[in-house]
Amino acid sequence: MPRRNLPELRPVPQNAGHGRGATWFQALAGTATPAVGLPASVLVADSCLDNYPARYLAVIPDPNNPFPRARQGEVGLLEGWGLAKAVDEAIEADREAPEKRALVAIVDVPSQAYGRREEALGIHQALAGAADAYARARLAGHPVIALLVGKAMSGAFLAHGYQANRLIALRDPGVQVHAMGKASAARVTQRSVEALEALAASVPPMAYDIDSYASLGLLWETLSVAQIEQPGGDDLARVQACLGQALADIAQRGRDLSGRLGAPNRAASARVRQLLREQWQ
Repeated sequence: MPRRNLPELRPVPQNAGHGRGATWFQALAGTATPAVGLPASVLVADSCLDNYPARYLAVIPDPNNPFPRARQGEVGLLEGWGLAKAVDEAIEADREAPEKRALVAIVDVPSQAYGRREEALGIHQALAGAADAYARARLAGHPVIALLVGKAMSGAFLAHGYQANRLIALRDPGVQVHAMGKASAARVTQRSVEALEALAASVPPMAYDIDSYASLGLLWETLSVAQIEQPGGDDLARVQACLGQALADIAQRGRDLSGRLGAPNRAASARVRQLLREQWQ
């Protein structure tokens, strides 16, 4: 399928990043080459998904990041604005296109970047810019899919992935979703990590594992692969098939997020929304 209005391209660096985000980006984007004009910690490339145009996006570690707090794959100032730029470019390029490219966010982000410089320079605006771009893309008709291959923590996940029409998670202990890391959560709740884990066993929203998160109704699908760190051909084919199914499901069932409210552990959320609608009307 011909590509439309693509940015200038450069070869994929052989040592581009480390970790699952970079690994799965290179596996899924295939021979496509990442776009230039973005931070080294943000990988973006245009390819296809089931013969449908798709833009793959990932945040990866950059040991040379000028912001030390964002060198381990965290989403900071450069990453937030970089993601927003990449998504905005896709929205603008496809504005008049009958077929708007899919956006596939590959998620392995341990946190947003905590630091005095980040706060002073407006990390809240950078991350809000990324979340806003993904939301506007979804509302403009771009199918948005998030693939969780590692950690999806805190504001980093809100900025990169959470606005997706469909959330897919690989089954692995290293795939975790939460508002903050265990050590931070233990400090905030004035518990030990062990006590926090014991609490999480009975309170799903406090847990980190994928099954607990899935019980909240937020995941569209979970799937297992044999080698999550270094996916083989069968692993890649399985994930590509699932992404294709998500794309078809979005086309069939619509692009809103109403499907997230049906789980038993979201009953209170659904009830609150109902009451708000009744009072508003």
